Amino acid sequence: MTRAVLSLGSNLGDRLAHLRTAIVTLGDAVRVVSGVYETPPWGDADQPAYLNAVLLAEEPAATAVDWLARARAAERAAGRVRDPRRRFGPRTLDVDVVAVWDDAGEPVLSDDPELTLPHPRAHLRAFVLRPWIDIQPYGKLPGHGWLTDLLNAEPVAGDALELGARPDLTLESTS
Repeated sequence: MTRAVLSLGSNLGDRLAHLRTAIVTLGDAVRVVSGVYETPPWGDADQPAYLNAVLLAEEPAATAVDWLARARAAERAAGRVRDPRRRFGPRTLDVDVVAVWDDAGEPVLSDDPELTLPHPRAHLRAFVLRPWIDIQPYGKLPGHGWLTDLLNAEPVAGDALELGARPDLTLESTS
C-alpha cells in the first residue's frame, strides 16, 4: 500500500466545489482530508484568495507517477488551464503531490523535473504544512523534519499568521 500526501488549492470559480472535485476524482484512495483554510495568493499577488486543504491517500501498488497522473486528472476534471506566463497564477484547481511513501513505508525520493519528491517547496508553504498537521499532527516531511517545527520557523511562521481556518467549509473523503 503506497501513501501520498496531496495538497489542494483553488481560487477561481466555486473554490469549495473544485476542492470537492479533487476528492471525488481521487475516489476510494482518499483516507482523510484536512480542514479548509483561506489563504492569500503565493508567488503572484495579483489574484483572489485561495481555499487550501491537504489529503492523505492510499492505493495498492500505486507509484509516484500514478499519484501525479491522478492529481492531473483531478485538475482536468475541474477545468484547470495552465498559463505558462503565470506559473503561480490563479487556477480552478491545483493538486500537488507533496510526498509519497512506498509499500515498506519508506519515502519516495525523486529529482525528476516532472515530479520532484518530496515537493521542493512544501517546507516553505504554510498553506501546505498547517492543513497537513490537521491530519498528521506528528507528521514529518521527508528530508525536512517535523511539520510543526517547519511551520513554526521563519519565514513560514509569518505566513501562517495569514491563514484563516474555515470551519464553515467542510470536505470529506468518499471512502
